[in-house]
Amino acid sequence: MSDSRSLNRSMFWRVLRRSVFANRGRLVVILLALGAGAAITAALLNLQVDAKRRITTDFSSFGPNVIIVPRESDAGLSSVATLPETIFDGLNLGSPLEGAQASLYLVAEASSASDPQKPIRLVVAGKRSLRPNKGIAAPSSESQRYDDNQHCFAGHRLASRMHIRVSDEVVLRNGDREEPCGIVQIWLRGDAEDDQILPTLGTAQRLAGLPGRVSLIQLTLRGTPQEMDSYIAGLRQRFPDAEVRPLHQFTQAQARIYDRISGILTATVAVVLILTALCVMAAMTNVAMERKNDVGLMKAIGGSVRRVLRLFLAEAALLGLAGGLIGAAIGIVISMGLGKAVFGVAAQPRLIVYPISVALTIIVAILAAYPLRRLVHIRPASVFRGEE
Repeated sequence: MSDSRSLNRSMFWRVLRRSVFANRGRLVVILLALGAGAAITAALLNLQVDAKRRITTDFSSFGPNVIIVPRESDAGLSSVATLPETIFDGLNLGSPLEGAQASLYLVAEASSASDPQKPIRLVVAGKRSLRPNKGIAAPSSESQRYDDNQHCFAGHRLASRMHIRVSDEVVLRNGDREEPCGIVQIWLRGDAEDDQILPTLGTAQRLAGLPGRVSLIQLTLRGTPQEMDSYIAGLRQRFPDAEVRPLHQFTQAQARIYDRISGILTATVAVVLILTALCVMAAMTNVAMERKNDVGLMKAIGGSVRRVLRLFLAEAALLGLAGGLIGAAIGIVISMGLGKAVFGVAAQPRLIVYPISVALTIIVAILAAYPLRRLVHIRPASVFRGEE
């Protein structure tokens, strides 16, 4: 019994091999169609997976998308409401929290050490970051120096008004309180910070007489809208005395753009797979015309309908596997170039895309073998008489 099964299995693969390579021209056409479809599918799917990471990264560069502020009814320790710094201390980096920054704002006077008689009234913004923070932190090249309480940053417009440069010393005053700081960097950001001076949070707290207090906390979240909403809900439960406000213009725009890109790429993949199936189906129609005599002979010598059907499905799956393996590898390489053209950075190959693309190509090849169904109903006698 086992010898019979082994013989049947050997015969099955021998017939399959000969049928696949019977017409090399047709074989090349089918493999080209399946390979091209797999390449485009893999390229678009890889871009779709990588687009989410690119979009969240690009949006996070615009700054925070969630802020924690005092409730309007809370007056804190001064006429301006503040938050306890312990809220900031309770934050931990990890998905979806990518970065955080606590700030304390106050209006004070600043004068350069070389010309103390000409003070300028300005906004002092004390900062403390939870690293790593790519969106709203001070420049990384100055991170270590910025931790020193005696150093601060100055906006470009402020530096022009005060005629100060890097390494100059500035004295900050608020009433009878006074704090010196050395300028470590002058930056141009194109926003309100160009008119501000940014010391460390501790310096601003001493200057304002508000130890352990902050004006607001800025958070940079990355992830799906559901992940961010869940994290925000958790913050509201942990800190009921503070108000957690998502900046919807960033989070909603991020989700909307990704949904549109994802929808377009998914629709394009569907169209490509349909066109691939039609091309393979046209080739399979010719195969059906060529195989009538072969099928008639197999059925005449005792081949069952199920075995004939298995033979053609195996042939289609084998072609789909070969075309998918080659095309998907090429498609992932293509997606890297497309990612560089669209996002400015090559798309990273995603391993999950490869088996999905190969599986889709095999399914398309099997479905495209639909014209071969007519061979199952061929009658051997009719074929030998030339009636079919």
